[in-house]
Amino acid sequence: MNSATLILVSGALLFLSLLASKVGGRLGLPGLLLFLIIGMLAGSDGFGGIHFDNYALTQFVGVVALAFILFTGGLETDWRTAKPVLWSSISLATLGVLITTALVGLAAHALIGLPLLPALLLGAIVAPTDASAVFSVLKERALGLKGRIRPLLEFESGINDPTAVVLVIGLTELIQHPGTPPLSLLTEFLQEMVLGGVIGYVAGRVAVPIINRINLPLDGLYSVLTVALVAIIYGATAAVHGSGFLAVYIAGVVLGNARFIHKRSLRHFHEGLTYLLEVGMFLLLGLLVFPSQLPGIAVPALLLALVLVFAARPLAVYVSLLGVRMPIAHKTMVAWVGLRGAVPVVLATFPLLAGVPGAQDLFNVAFFLVLVSILVQGTSLPFVARWLRVNVPLEDTVNMPLEYTPTGAGRNDFLEITVPADSYVVGQRIVDLGLPPEALIVMLRRNDEYMIPRGSTTLLAGDVLQVLAGRPHADPVRALVAKRQG
Repeated sequence: MNSATLILVSGALLFLSLLASKVGGRLGLPGLLLFLIIGMLAGSDGFGGIHFDNYALTQFVGVVALAFILFTGGLETDWRTAKPVLWSSISLATLGVLITTALVGLAAHALIGLPLLPALLLGAIVAPTDASAVFSVLKERALGLKGRIRPLLEFESGINDPTAVVLVIGLTELIQHPGTPPLSLLTEFLQEMVLGGVIGYVAGRVAVPIINRINLPLDGLYSVLTVALVAIIYGATAAVHGSGFLAVYIAGVVLGNARFIHKRSLRHFHEGLTYLLEVGMFLLLGLLVFPSQLPGIAVPALLLALVLVFAARPLAVYVSLLGVRMPIAHKTMVAWVGLRGAVPVVLATFPLLAGVPGAQDLFNVAFFLVLVSILVQGTSLPFVARWLRVNVPLEDTVNMPLEYTPTGAGRNDFLEITVPADSYVVGQRIVDLGLPPEALIVMLRRNDEYMIPRGSTTLLAGDVLQVLAGRPHADPVRALVAKRQG
């Protein structure tokens, strides 16, 4: 295939994936599932006839894509909602992954006769929830969830990869070199987590002044700057044997909750980049799988999928969250949204490239489990949420046309506030609100129209206000709008 044909095929597959995600949304099917199917249909066993079996390239693309997906997830994480679920998320990301690995491994050993270590390796491959799947499906289904369910799911999926990576690499080493001390897994895990967390936090803190003070000649170069920062953070952390995935996620959380120039436009850029990488990654994974090999492992893989979805994941959640004050329905929803996606398939390439006997079967089983997870769990999320009564209306997000670029001095805040129906300010003129002297409502969105408000403008429920306020006056303005009538 020459370069022109390769570019044409890539563009066509990308375009088909965009159309598929639009159609899938109407049919209630997750876009990620359709991307996988398109990749499989384009492969050597499908209509496209494209032969692709480069596992090393797939692993590299998967690692790069996951790094940027996690960074974007961190940018969109609100620390105020994530902080209360920090320890619960850490428990799920560590103890939960270990429990899932053990239960799926024991099931694979008992049900399909795999030797114990390869069975545990399979369990480790499919144990982590997938950040790209969780972020994508929750956003795609526009699913609002009660309490701390959503931040717990997002934070867990953002930080659970290091545990699985260490287990997969360690078990691969144990299979190939039986004399390796198992205790080395614990040492490696602690090193990965500590270095990843510390480097990610420090890098995020350092990145804020870099972005604010570098003064690039073109606004578009700030997108390139953040791409470079993600690559540096991941690469530097991995070079000292820390978790690059954890580092980029933590750096994204730090940046997402800080003030820096072009913040909104950079978020939009990384959102689009993440979508592109998700599409490309799942298309590549679809190309990599030979559907003709799947029927031979369908029955044992289906049995393991049932164990994973209905036993291993729920037990891992209930045990990990033991003692956490959370309604059982909320914990059950956390268990059901344990989506598997690209991470297990990428992890399955490690034993393949290492030459572990039977690794191809492990890869095919992992892929089958991903298909079942996205198909069963991904499509049923709204129904399960309604059945458990944990769904809530998702707040509409409004993209206001004005963007505030801070200078780095940190003297002002630019607020976007929606006026609640029971707010004290409803029906009042702006001039009568008693706003602080250093607070100015610069734009108002009502229904689908924007207006420049005057002192005589009367506020209505549902108005979206853009307010420029001095830093000490930001909270009083929010409190004024949030104040209830009477």
